[in-house]
Amino acid sequence: MTAKIEDIDILVSGGGIAGLIAAAAFGSEGFSTLCVDPTPPVTEESAHGADLRSTAFLAPSVDLLERIGLWGRLAPFATPLQIMRIVDAGGARPEARLTRDFDAAEIGDAPFGWNLPNWLLRRELSARIEHLQTIRFLPGIGTADLIPRNEGAMVTLSDGRRLRARLVVAADGRNSPTRQALGIGVRTFRYGQKALAFAVTHERPHENVSTEIHRSGGPFTLVPLPDRDGLPSSAVVWMENGREIARLSALPREDFAAELNARSAGVLGRLTQATALTQWPIISQIADRFSGPRTALIAEAAHVVPPIGAQGLNMSLADLTALIELSRNDPGSAESLDRYNRSRRPDAYARLLGIDALNRASQAKARPLRDLRAAALGGLYGIGPIRRMVMRAGLGLGSGETNA
Repeated sequence: MTAKIEDIDILVSGGGIAGLIAAAAFGSEGFSTLCVDPTPPVTEESAHGADLRSTAFLAPSVDLLERIGLWGRLAPFATPLQIMRIVDAGGARPEARLTRDFDAAEIGDAPFGWNLPNWLLRRELSARIEHLQTIRFLPGIGTADLIPRNEGAMVTLSDGRRLRARLVVAADGRNSPTRQALGIGVRTFRYGQKALAFAVTHERPHENVSTEIHRSGGPFTLVPLPDRDGLPSSAVVWMENGREIARLSALPREDFAAELNARSAGVLGRLTQATALTQWPIISQIADRFSGPRTALIAEAAHVVPPIGAQGLNMSLADLTALIELSRNDPGSAESLDRYNRSRRPDAYARLLGIDALNRASQAKARPLRDLRAAALGGLYGIGPIRRMVMRAGLGLGSGETNA
């Protein structure tokens, strides 16, 4: 007997942070929305498989979250990011030799953004979706097959049920099955890097400063979190070549602590590891197109970048903002999806190339190249208009806008 076909407006394939926000966004617009993901979200910090990274929502992303009714739930857990600090520690010793601050006060009254742990985001987003009547979330179920047709995308889920969706939003990761089903290729940039992600406590308050420390192998980033057990706390993303990450991960805790504190250049005093270590592969990747028949690619299905400058998820929410605006009248129409591809892919590709260049510069091992990197940072920072232009570009703002 043939399974009955259910008609819906939006199918979001992928229940990560970007997918859950996409489901909430389309649901808030009144569209009947179904979100599926073969892996249920891990919503406790200590649970196996928890994502111990954090996400800094920049001001335009917070605007979107406010419009779709999510920010009020997230704001109580968020730590503001007032200053983005870059430290070059590329001298003979692992200590700060050049420090430059990018202060949000130069371009507006609000912080650059607000930081939240990823596991907590999954918890709060899942809870919010449960209370929205226009949205269903089916964790443990994935997209098994997709056949786009003029009247809608014919989708078969892994539990056998069949759907006809006006629009499929592919938020199913860098190896997106939806993208592969459509035959959309990707361009990939490899660095031989991985990242360790974990939380620490430290002696000195972070004072709402996000600090990126450059030496070699990749940046070491400390992003503010709320206090933990009465002590200042930050999220760490430590990028290095894959062999070095494997070595660091295998160290006894005391030896790892010594390496951790050497690499941090002492900018927040002594660091103490507060959570387990998690590893993440580092690549850049961009899809050849961000859309196909009745389908839009967002987030890592469309683009992947190293965790530099808080760009990754904020690029994803820029995708979503554009897609919602173009989908209001007729979600999934060929015209709206073509406009989505033409508006988002060039911006994402430009950002990817910029982050790629920064990451390669941060990997420099030879002292002359590290000295050149420090000189370039110092020179560019000293030119006020360029400094402010860089800050606005990082936020996704035009040259005349502010985040006030």
